[in-house]
Amino acid sequence: MRVWVTRARPGAERTAERLAALGFTPLVVPLLEIRPLDVTIDLAGIEALAFTSLNGVAAFTARCGERSLPVLAVGDATAGAARDAGFRQVHSARGDLGALAALIRQEAAGLSILHPCAAEPAGDLAGAVGDGANVRAVPVYGARETGAVPPQDWDAVLFHSPRAARALQAGIGGGVAVALSPAVAASLSDRGFAAVHIAASPTETALLEALARAAPTALGNPGSDV
Repeated sequence: MRVWVTRARPGAERTAERLAALGFTPLVVPLLEIRPLDVTIDLAGIEALAFTSLNGVAAFTARCGERSLPVLAVGDATAGAARDAGFRQVHSARGDLGALAALIRQEAAGLSILHPCAAEPAGDLAGAVGDGANVRAVPVYGARETGAVPPQDWDAVLFHSPRAARALQAGIGGGVAVALSPAVAASLSDRGFAAVHIAASPTETALLEALARAAPTALGNPGSDV
């Protein structure tokens, strides 16, 4: 089964490796390209860092050598990237932005927290945390559309973000889409897919599980298995 991976590199390659290990044939054609922003990171008064993506970790660590601050990460993959970058105090919310906000209120209440994020973030972490902590967002990377056309002969397509979903041209025609969350799926409503499946939770593991469940539909055989 041929699965189109739309997320930006380098995350796309990690997704492709997981797909191949599960027996799928990955087709890496990103709809977005990540570019770091030329920003000065001011850590004066900052007591912790909050990361909501792998790209945030990569962009921050490329511009700042600080590794002693505690890190609160949205999920295990982002937490792993932070540990790989040299951070030692890393906590994973194992969920979505709401789960990270809850973790911050529980583990970092009252702290001043820097949130290295996208120029167009998918959600408002500071708003979700409220007065539980002082969260300051600093854009460290941006995403631009690649203008790529779909690969040939794909059976299913994965979408990790609303931005990637919006980058897809309308009228794709047929095929099955698998979305990381309801917010991602909402951006696919007018794209012409035969079906849109949603992961049970906003993690890539759940996304791939949803893909496995969608496989019979994508292959046009309700009784088949991957």
